[in-house]
Amino acid sequence: MKAAPVVVVMGPAGAGKSLIGAELARELGIAFLDADTLHSAAAREKMAAGQGLTDADRAPWLERVSTVLSGASTSGVGLVLACSALKRSYRDQFRLAAPDLYVIELDATPEVLSERLRSRSSHFVTVDLLPSQLEDLEPLGADERGARIDSMRAPAAVVTDAIRIVRAE
Repeated sequence: MKAAPVVVVMGPAGAGKSLIGAELARELGIAFLDADTLHSAAAREKMAAGQGLTDADRAPWLERVSTVLSGASTSGVGLVLACSALKRSYRDQFRLAAPDLYVIELDATPEVLSERLRSRSSHFVTVDLLPSQLEDLEPLGADERGARIDSMRAPAAVVTDAIRIVRAE
C-alpha cells in the first residue's frame, strides 16, 4: 500500500494556503496543519508589527516545520502543511526531513494578494509584509517535485487541480 502523501502548499501571504490546504487534506483524508501555528510568539509579534522575519528569525521555525514533516513522512500517515516556504533553501531543508515531499505552489499577482490581505482581519500577517514576502519568493524550480497552480481562480477549482495533481503522483 502506498504511503499517504506529504504535501506543502506554499506561497506568499494571501495566496490561499490555509484555505486550499485544509480542503486538500479533507479530500485526501489526511491531517492538515498551518505552519503559522509553529511560529514563536516573538515572531508573530514581529510580523504583526509589519516587520519581515530574517533567516535567523525563521531558523527555529524551519526546524519545527522540518520535524513535523519528518514525522508525517516516516509514519506514512501523510500531511498537508500550509507554509510560505518562500525560499528554495527552506524547501531543500524540508525535503531532507521528508524525501517524499510534494510542493504545491499557489500563484497569484501582487494585486490579488494585496486585495486578499486587506480584506482579512483575523491574521497577524498584514499587507505591510507582502513586499518582503514577494522579494523572498523563489518559485519552484524545474528540478523540484511539485506543481504551480493559479490561485486566482475559485477555490474549488484550485482544490480540484491540487487533488488531481497529488493523486497522480
